[in-house]
Amino acid sequence: MTAPFSNSAPATGDMPVVRLKPKANARAVRHGFPWVYANELVTDRRTKAIVPGTLAQLLDDARNPMGLVAVNPKSKIIARMIDPNPDAVIDEAWFEGRLTKALALRSRLFPDPFYRLVHAEADGLPGVVIDRFDDIFVIQPNAAWAEHLLEPLSAALRSVTGARTILKNATGRTRALEGLDDTSDVLHGALPDAPVVVPMNGARYLADLTGGQKTGLFYDQRPNHTFAANLARDARVLDVFCHVGGFSLACLAHGATSAVGVDGSAPALALAEQGAAAMGVEDRFATRKGDAFEVLADLRAEGAEFDLVICDPPAFAPGKPALEAGLRAYERVARMAAPLVAENGILGLCSCSHAADLSAFRTASVRGIGRAGRRASLIYTGFAGPDHPQLPQLAESGYLKSIFFRL
Repeated sequence: MTAPFSNSAPATGDMPVVRLKPKANARAVRHGFPWVYANELVTDRRTKAIVPGTLAQLLDDARNPMGLVAVNPKSKIIARMIDPNPDAVIDEAWFEGRLTKALALRSRLFPDPFYRLVHAEADGLPGVVIDRFDDIFVIQPNAAWAEHLLEPLSAALRSVTGARTILKNATGRTRALEGLDDTSDVLHGALPDAPVVVPMNGARYLADLTGGQKTGLFYDQRPNHTFAANLARDARVLDVFCHVGGFSLACLAHGATSAVGVDGSAPALALAEQGAAAMGVEDRFATRKGDAFEVLADLRAEGAEFDLVICDPPAFAPGKPALEAGLRAYERVARMAAPLVAENGILGLCSCSHAADLSAFRTASVRGIGRAGRRASLIYTGFAGPDHPQLPQLAESGYLKSIFFRL
């Protein structure tokens, strides 16, 4: 077995070595594809014994070095590229280099320090997500290699950003696949004693960084919130799966006459209401707690009508095995939401399922709209904001789709 992990990766000479099979696509890896699948790697007894998250030197089938990878023999993605330099030393200084580049991009993009600082592979840190809330940072180490090197990563984050507080969020769905626990922690500073106020798109959101979903707020929808908000003046808005008020508060900030937020989580709705109060628009904001499909059915029975309806559900198709069921669920959302849209109104539909590509999601949505007896014109297609960069070689990094129709 590999030796226990220390606060930095071992020197190259002390690392395990793993090798591609002759039929593996070595060229794709050299050109930036960050993953090696289990059927592409020679998996002898020594490789199978590697502790998940161990860093190893990757060789091609001719035994030429290709870089450093994090190995997980229990995963279909058996190796993730960490650095194409086989002699790289993965220590605090290495993390500082990655974080400095990530910070430089976000500082150019956003005037305020509220954004996703690190977006996994696209920022050169596979499986690592870091969201920034001013001087509070939330790390999701969703890969074993990052969990084992969390101390130098946290130290580098303090050095590069001057972070006052660093929290570890261990709720990521892939952690169990990496053999990791679900225990969150405070890595530096003190646990926040109240939700954090996040200014975005003219709205004020309340983010629960310790008990909320994911890291507390979904920054990825920022440009799509903007698009919806620009349509919202004098509009009646319905925001389904609203979480802490993502679309509805942005619309209210831009002149919506009213907004209704629907969610199954009472704590999320309470934060949405607090955000509306902080903006001084609580008199125009209402919430309904319950199963989204049931609430949509109830609203139709009540004869409710809205000028702008947005549905932003959780991932119905988080992986390929769930794709068909997920597409049926997206179709159902569209079918049930479309009747609530006024003539010449707008319906916005979103998917964060990487297994459902844009074409499949759009087809399911259009089918649902048609089965509701409505005709649609597609007016906007949106994706995650630029603080969620996509790795061009990795289609999965473009998970978020947002499509808006005039009905």
